[in-house]
Amino acid sequence: MGFKKEEISDLFLLDTRVENIFINEYMASAPGDFVKVYMFAHMYAGLEIDLTNEEISRHLGMEQEDVLKAWTYWEQMGVVRKINRDPDDRLRYDIEFVSLREQLYGEKTKKKNASRTGTLPSMMADEDVKAMFEEIERITGEVISGTWMMEISDFMRDFEVEPELVIYGFSFCAKRKKKNLNYVMKVIRGWLEDGLRDVKAVEKRFSEEDRKQHLYRRVFRALGFTRNATEEEERIMDTWFDKMGFSMEKVLSACKKTAGINNPNINYVNKVLTGWYEEGKTGGGAKGAASGELSAGEIKRYYEMLVRREEEDADRRREQVYEKVPRIREIEEELSAQNRELSKAIISDRVDGRKVMEEIRSRIDALNTEKAFLLTDNGFEMDFMDVRYRCPECKDTGILETGERCQCFHEITREKIRLLEQ
Repeated sequence: MGFKKEEISDLFLLDTRVENIFINEYMASAPGDFVKVYMFAHMYAGLEIDLTNEEISRHLGMEQEDVLKAWTYWEQMGVVRKINRDPDDRLRYDIEFVSLREQLYGEKTKKKNASRTGTLPSMMADEDVKAMFEEIERITGEVISGTWMMEISDFMRDFEVEPELVIYGFSFCAKRKKKNLNYVMKVIRGWLEDGLRDVKAVEKRFSEEDRKQHLYRRVFRALGFTRNATEEEERIMDTWFDKMGFSMEKVLSACKKTAGINNPNINYVNKVLTGWYEEGKTGGGAKGAASGELSAGEIKRYYEMLVRREEEDADRRREQVYEKVPRIREIEEELSAQNRELSKAIISDRVDGRKVMEEIRSRIDALNTEKAFLLTDNGFEMDFMDVRYRCPECKDTGILETGERCQCFHEITREKIRLLEQ
């Protein structure tokens, strides 16, 4: 007589076994969404069915980023192992569910995991990371939970983020009344995806955006608009300044041509400027240059070449100073560190913030004084290492901070024409 069980064709009528060790030792203290991810994926692992993180997030109604955080959490707890498919891509991996009984009682697994160290403890040994968490607590006005610490440390490890950028991200979001961790992480990830990996790069982007907003407002005032520009209108205006290389003076000239039409609009101005730009391109070359017909783009590229040459000259002079007076390199590194500390003090809510800022400024003044003394004592001028722009007004960009064309523009244009005629 033979025996067999009826096979169940509906997968959801089967059972999934979960070790009691997981329930007693890990589940109670874990975030609820992380438990959902573990249980759902564990079910499919038992059925030997592949599942993507995107599918998990869709089934559980979660953000895919939270699914990734869950796997990092469980890996740190020793419940799963990440098996990378590609050593160069740490975000693509398979998940192996660890046998918790063997981990607790099996000698083989004990030895395998004896060398594992948690990411958070190792990072907390770094003084900069410890200071970062203290700064975040001051910014948010709340004590950071262990879960938050773990998520932040995992984020820093996975995306190679420096503590200074994390602090800046929390400060940036706090000023907008946003203190939720997921919100802050998304903001920082957006910066990273745009190639902004440090505070200086982010601030430069903000400065550029402020400049562009000023340009947009100037154009809209000229057209008689009181509303804000749409994304498409901003994109069109960006091409005028960035791609075509027009100055604000030239753009405003195009705006004046709308005076005779009933409904002035960006598209009309764009047609005018595009026509001028195409005329400039067809009139280029040595022949066109001899007639004074240079496109705005050609002049802009000439300005950029001048700046590159001036910056390279400054770098050579700086190396000359470092070679003769090594202490000046050290001073500049100390100044950078002190300026970072000053930035942290400015954005913090410390009770003694004013006193701390005064102390930092005092140290900066002392370093600058020492640097000036060393330069002059060794025969260098005070501005010997600075970039020497031909035009200090526009720093050889051809455009003033107001968006208007600099007075040096015509001189540089004539110089470029003479070079083409040679």
